[in-house]
Amino acid sequence: MTRDGFDWEAPDPDTPFANIGYWGDHQIVYLLKLLKLSGKYHPGKLENLLTRDIFSYANVPYRIKPYREMLKDPHHTIEFDRDLHNKIISNTEIRGTDAQRIQEPGGSTRLVNLTEKLLVPLLAKISNFIPGAGIWMNTQRPEWNDANNALVGFGVSMVTLYYMRDHINYLLNLFAGIDREKISVSEEVDELFSDIYRVFIEHKDIVGKTIRDNERKEILDKLGDAAEKYREKIYDNGFSGERMNIAKKDILGMLNLVLTYIDHSIDLNKRNDGLYHAYNVIGIKKDSISIRHLYEMLEGQVALLSSGYLSGEESVRVLRALRSSQLYRADQRAYILYPNRTLPRFREKNIIPGNLLKKSKYLQNSAKAKDPQIIKKDAEGLLHFNAAFSNGRLLKQKLEELDVDPNEIDTIMDIYESVFDHQSFTGRAGTFINMKDLAAYTGIWHQSFCLLFRTHSIGRLRTMKKQVF
Repeated sequence: MTRDGFDWEAPDPDTPFANIGYWGDHQIVYLLKLLKLSGKYHPGKLENLLTRDIFSYANVPYRIKPYREMLKDPHHTIEFDRDLHNKIISNTEIRGTDAQRIQEPGGSTRLVNLTEKLLVPLLAKISNFIPGAGIWMNTQRPEWNDANNALVGFGVSMVTLYYMRDHINYLLNLFAGIDREKISVSEEVDELFSDIYRVFIEHKDIVGKTIRDNERKEILDKLGDAAEKYREKIYDNGFSGERMNIAKKDILGMLNLVLTYIDHSIDLNKRNDGLYHAYNVIGIKKDSISIRHLYEMLEGQVALLSSGYLSGEESVRVLRALRSSQLYRADQRAYILYPNRTLPRFREKNIIPGNLLKKSKYLQNSAKAKDPQIIKKDAEGLLHFNAAFSNGRLLKQKLEELDVDPNEIDTIMDIYESVFDHQSFTGRAGTFINMKDLAAYTGIWHQSFCLLFRTHSIGRLRTMKKQVF
């Protein structure tokens, strides 16, 4: 937001890097830091703003696709509404920056209270919650770490879930401190809140148990459908202008219930080495969602230490595990963001092993017939996917053109992913450390470390320092 109003990215054919989407972490992590600062410098002010209608919505011309379309292609989930974009720009010249805000049916700016403005981004995050995995990164921008940009689509962020835990605890204290039993919000937001709350109530029996892949998919389906229903109403008709009252006890009840799901997921993401997973990768099927864990990352431990989930003793154990991990550089007496991994050389890539080839009759027949359309055999007798397929989408398109049986296509696509493991590719995080990122995370690590120790007495601090160092 600038003096000229709201600024959003728009596709530009002359600028390859121009794209659409928002960095998801801004809506939770940085917001929480600002809320906490406000509480220190202006005690009681935020509580008063919870019921004051002085906030507006930006009418950003992005359209998140329907939930089922997102499942089909998680890499392309947002459409740019060029007509709305042009209309807003034109109206801004006449009406000023009010033209960039969502309007009431009568044409005036839609004003809401801080309660609604806090609930909407939280509900948006929760609607992408995958139990045991984290927050699904599906809006063409990653959560928290932009060095992991390639994870968008099939990546799931535990880092954001850790920060959401701290955020929800903050909101619990904020709402518990007001003397209002009911708060008025937009009818559409009330409906989204109720739909999501209902999903968590219906499935609360999974908390504390091993989560099956079909249960994970069922919960995400219901959450995704609820969010889609909310979005489509706003996209098609805007806000109705009607208000509904949400009971404070329901807000507190929903937040507490979500907290039990988050804690369960955190518990499931503890690694054997004492650290915690930062990012996971999902496999989406018709009736199930499977999970694969990625390697250890520093920001996962920082976020966990900031979440409030661990006791002091448990925090010490994580810090000790961190010192013993691949993330610690003894020669520099410093931590690195990601372990220094040995990546496969070029000649070691795109090789279809025999155990995978046996899973597909079509590929076996292609190899015997020496049909190079899908796979090719080299001079050493090794089988490779045709180099023309730079991604799975092109491979699938070719298989459909060849009228391959749908079940065989699914099998071949699984083999293709097993060979290349594209979904685990993080982007520049796996190849180098940007100095900007290093400085940022070093600062965050330092803040989290200091915050952790400020919660203990001086005597306890000295004891813990000896234990850690």
